[in-house]
Amino acid sequence: MPKPSALIIEDDADAGEVLAALLEERGYQSVVVPSGHEGIRQIKEHPFDVVFLDVMLPDIDGYRVCEQLKIDRLTNPIPIVILSALSAHDHLVAGLRVGADFFIPKPYTTQQLDKVLAEIDDYRDRAKMEKLQLRIRFDLASRVQNLHSVNELFGLLLRHSVLTEKQATQLRTAMLEVGSNAIEWGNKHDETKTVSITAEVRDDRIEIVVEDQGEGFNPRQLPHAADGKEDPVSHMEVREMLGLREGGFGIQIVRGMVDEVRYNERGNRVTLVKHLTAKPVQP
Repeated sequence: MPKPSALIIEDDADAGEVLAALLEERGYQSVVVPSGHEGIRQIKEHPFDVVFLDVMLPDIDGYRVCEQLKIDRLTNPIPIVILSALSAHDHLVAGLRVGADFFIPKPYTTQQLDKVLAEIDDYRDRAKMEKLQLRIRFDLASRVQNLHSVNELFGLLLRHSVLTEKQATQLRTAMLEVGSNAIEWGNKHDETKTVSITAEVRDDRIEIVVEDQGEGFNPRQLPHAADGKEDPVSHMEVREMLGLREGGFGIQIVRGMVDEVRYNERGNRVTLVKHLTAKPVQP
């Protein structure tokens, strides 16, 4: 049985060699490259099992490399591990990034490396069991304008699924609504807090998960929504003065655009589900 292979994109030659040696001890064969463009070329030519990606590279930063790999159908399934001396949060506050699957801070311990390798094995098992075709994640700072940058996500979903144009538009509209709610109501426009948007395509459905870092809410109680029990427009004047969107209405609209809407117990994570009637389009 051949060894699993790892691509290490790292411009520090010593750091790359150390990681390659650690992976060799754990049964991997590794290739080390010093730049983002060379890494992209290598991974398009060879089917690596995992990519270890430094953020600070001499040509393009690691998140741009990650973006190119994650929006490509052929390279999307490969787990990507970000290596960085900066925390994930330090990068998030810059605005938007295409999220890698795993993150290891520099300097890291062998225990942290082993933990990530175990998580990668679990991820592969889950992907196989759930027939996961594609997965992509965006992490946004809490600015509504950042939501427009995820349009590429829905172009990807449309190209590689059996969604009609109408269904893709409905799913995109639903995501934008719950994403806006996460920024406004969940994180209260606090740009030091992030919103995570994850999309997964399976044989039978597409799931969009939107999660904020706020306190959460009870989705069964929408005091700002027009529910017929009170004056349906009484709150709108107050909200206009505060510069807020009409609360509650969007959630009702979202429920009409997707097949399932699920909240976690805390109320800060919502899962949108659109069922498919046929298998996703093959590349």
